[in-house]
Amino acid sequence: MNKIENNKRKQINNIVSVVKLSSLMFTTIIFFQYFFGKNIFAQESIYKNYGMNVVAMGAFLLFLVYFIWSCSFNKKISEQNIKYEHFIENTFFILVFIIAIMISGAHLSESKYIFIFIITTSTIQSGMKKGVTIACISSLIILAIDLIYAPNLVVNQYFQNDLILSGVFLLTAWPLGFYVKVEGEHIKKLEGLANEDGLTGVYNHRYFQDALKTKIEMSNRLSQPISMIFIDIDYFKHYNDLYGHQKGDEVLKSIGKILRENIRKEDIVARYGGEEFAVLLPNIKENEAIIIADNIRGIIESTKFYGEENQPKGKLTVSMGVSVYPDKCKTEIELIKSADDALYRAKFFNKNRVETYTSILDGLKNDIDDKDVELVASIKTLISVINAKDKYTYAHSERLVFYSRLLAHKLNLSKIDTDTLVYGAYMHDIGKINISKEILIKKMPLTKEEWELLKEHPQNGIDIIKPVQSLEKIVPLILHHHENYNGTGYPNKLKGEDIPYLARVLTVVDSFDAMTSNRPYNKRKTYEEAVEELIKFSGAQFDPKIVKTFIQVIEENKDSLDSLD
Repeated sequence: MNKIENNKRKQINNIVSVVKLSSLMFTTIIFFQYFFGKNIFAQESIYKNYGMNVVAMGAFLLFLVYFIWSCSFNKKISEQNIKYEHFIENTFFILVFIIAIMISGAHLSESKYIFIFIITTSTIQSGMKKGVTIACISSLIILAIDLIYAPNLVVNQYFQNDLILSGVFLLTAWPLGFYVKVEGEHIKKLEGLANEDGLTGVYNHRYFQDALKTKIEMSNRLSQPISMIFIDIDYFKHYNDLYGHQKGDEVLKSIGKILRENIRKEDIVARYGGEEFAVLLPNIKENEAIIIADNIRGIIESTKFYGEENQPKGKLTVSMGVSVYPDKCKTEIELIKSADDALYRAKFFNKNRVETYTSILDGLKNDIDDKDVELVASIKTLISVINAKDKYTYAHSERLVFYSRLLAHKLNLSKIDTDTLVYGAYMHDIGKINISKEILIKKMPLTKEEWELLKEHPQNGIDIIKPVQSLEKIVPLILHHHENYNGTGYPNKLKGEDIPYLARVLTVVDSFDAMTSNRPYNKRKTYEEAVEELIKFSGAQFDPKIVKTFIQVIEENKDSLDSLD
């Protein structure tokens, strides 16, 4: 929309420039007629002709100077300078017109109409108020000239005639200004229809994308941060299923209103899609954005919505994800992805909360070589792609990181081993990038060919991370997290102590989370049922010692685990 507005302004400036150039042409004719039409053949005024030539040439040069300047005026200038530029330009033209009228006879001049040009252009450029103001100033000038140069007339015919001309000035400015005003309001209304979401009254997705690019450019120019908040209504499908889409639409309208009323004028709030909203906060740091987000979350939670008592937690709530440019990302696309990732964290960790963007791999920054920075960034992108293909994989990795930290503490692992386990838990399924979405989310049992293809993901994973030397320690975890303690796993059918220790740890937490999560192909088990499965397959699929320790972790942290549902 900014491009359309700039193009419109450019076209108006082109039209106005042509009118003003025409007015200068008429003024130049007045100068030429006056200085070359009189005394040009009088011998006694030869010395004057030289001066007249200078004046005429000056007038012509004035025309050329303005022509060049008007052509350059269409360049992009700031809003703050536009009014200043217009004021200087209007003052210049009024002074030129006054001189033209004075040298062409003052009160006797037939060129007083020339003010029509500046009245018209001012009205087109700046609207009715400015146009009427210029019309009044022009009227006062020509009437003042009449009174000054014909003061002793009983009936000042020049003044009477110019009263009519003043009326013409005002009647030119007022209807034209009214038309410009109506057209502007109409354009704004059309822009509103194009830019706003028809249901919620906030901006739509397309406008948000355009605004994001503009704000990013401004951020780069002013070296200021931009925070983004992604907002998603919790259990909204459940609400629509209970009460229908009309009641759901009322909820969307109410939340849109709450968002509009709790942000600054310069902030941008948009309906990103479905029940998801996005907010752009220019020049707001992450800690400030968290406070703003949590305040809005609290307002929505305390607002009474129809039928909210039948929502899973007795309240209609929202989850929020926060990220900030350029601290957490380097492009507008990365800003959207990181805020979206933060939102998923909030959704998967008990909802009705605000989460900021964090990446497990960010902890590698101090350990990786400069040459590996881009490779790690590429790995993060691949993980985002996998998350987009299979939302289970995202939640699964996040929960595995949570379990791994708890279990690592219980096992008294060193910091190096703890970090290795956490990175391995986060990236253990990265090889699924090569597996089709249809296989990943298939509800029916996999065919033999599909199963063989899925079993390739550990090898695919290490092929991806091998180039990064600092990730060398997690290669065994990715490659062997599907090995079984009795040697029946894949890909190498390792047995017992031959399986790397941290891979055995990851196998336990990986299997436990798989059992306690809803998967396309099996129903989730309770924590108690999953613990029984761990005990049942202890010594066959799992390392018995690790299972024993992990069960203690489950029992000691049951309240924390409930928040992962």
